[in-house]
Amino acid sequence: MPAPGKTLPPNRTPPPSADAPSALVRNIRRLLWLYIFLLVIEGALRKWVVPQLSNPLLLVRDPIVLVIYLLAARAGVWPRNWFMYFLVPLALLSWITGVLVLEPYVPMSRVLIVTSYGFRSNFLHLPLIFVFANVFDAEDVKKIGWWILLGMIPMGLIMALQFHASPDSFINRTVGLGEGEQITAGGGKIRPPGTFSFISGPIYYVALASAFAIFGALSRATYRNWLLVGSGLSILLAIVVSGSRSLVLSVLLVVFSLAFVLLLRPDAVNRLGRTLFVIVVASYLITRIPIVQHGLSILSDRFTESAEVEETSVTRGLIERTLGGFTEGLTRINRIPLGGYGLGLGTNVGARALVGRVTFLLAENEWSRVLLESGPILGLAFLVWRTALVCRLGALSLGALGRAEILPLLLFSAGFIVLLNGQFGQPTSLGFAVVLNGLCLASTRPRKLIAPPLPSTIAPRRPRGRSPYAERLHRADPTPATNGSVDR
Repeated sequence: MPAPGKTLPPNRTPPPSADAPSALVRNIRRLLWLYIFLLVIEGALRKWVVPQLSNPLLLVRDPIVLVIYLLAARAGVWPRNWFMYFLVPLALLSWITGVLVLEPYVPMSRVLIVTSYGFRSNFLHLPLIFVFANVFDAEDVKKIGWWILLGMIPMGLIMALQFHASPDSFINRTVGLGEGEQITAGGGKIRPPGTFSFISGPIYYVALASAFAIFGALSRATYRNWLLVGSGLSILLAIVVSGSRSLVLSVLLVVFSLAFVLLLRPDAVNRLGRTLFVIVVASYLITRIPIVQHGLSILSDRFTESAEVEETSVTRGLIERTLGGFTEGLTRINRIPLGGYGLGLGTNVGARALVGRVTFLLAENEWSRVLLESGPILGLAFLVWRTALVCRLGALSLGALGRAEILPLLLFSAGFIVLLNGQFGQPTSLGFAVVLNGLCLASTRPRKLIAPPLPSTIAPRRPRGRSPYAERLHRADPTPATNGSVDR
């Protein structure tokens, strides 16, 4: 407020109170928690609770993202870095180019739907990664990890029930009111999606839970033993009943990141021997369960059958499958039109808007989709942006490891693949790309402790003319009374 008798210039507004930014940041933090919560349960809402609202719920997190951005700008935590300076004009150029490419062939109403969804899929959620790091720190990430581990326990049980049930049972229904079934794993079993719409959700969730479980097992007094044991057994159960090679690979990446920890900072790992012993014992016990034995059999068959079809070994097949996701689009980049075929055309929503059914009009592979949609210039620029951000997060995680902090590297190993090559047109994959890498970036930032002010060592000057007796009366902590006899 202006001082009495003074007025503010007509073009100035009173500054906000000191509590305004902190209140806005608290609201942003609550909305980020809500974003994570909806990411985990939106599949359950779409297939079990309100399947008639399946299509609107596909975008349920988008309004939350927009509100977060508005509050972040007002609170002064909107990200300002070179990644954002490059992303914003790239997003606008891609959107405009997509409209210009599709406008001669498609009605403008459908052009706006397709390109808007393409803009939403490729660009809208990505600034949230930096907002995570601006309002959360390492301690907040650990608190989120507590809930992730707690949620892993029912998640593993639900996946086991889905694996045990018949493919056409209620617990295995797909999203919406259709009669479709989940993806099969062989032997009359489906790949259980847990609370998510499809198996892609558990791939990322189990990897995230594995990162927090390993961190808790190797650090002291972070999580209680009952939580680590319960979530650890649920992770093993989810792996063996998943029927998904991608899920196995995602967890192995988290486990293999420990090699960097042991190589660079072995002193950062506590209780390694005890943790390995517990893992071996738990693995032996859980493999005695009949449903787990059945799941292991199906999972083993999937690996061997895939290797036989591709006429290669299991390990080589996994490597070629991973690398193929990056090289497939690059091999035909010289045959793609300069402006691409239109932003959003390669997403399922874009296909439904144009041909009336869900399909892949351009390519199922993410890098191929981006290049075919936006062309060799804008598409390649977006892929370079994603690759550069992955490299930056990796460098920050290794830097944190130099400070004996292992959580950032574990989270990085769980999330870099989905940021680098995840299908952003699929809402669950996009959500986990944001959450996993946002938590990774936030975990590299330790909590800043504000030290209390140091007491002054300079004695206050005694007012002139005040007697020793009067000085003791005005003192905040009077000394034992001497009635001034010492000074008389």
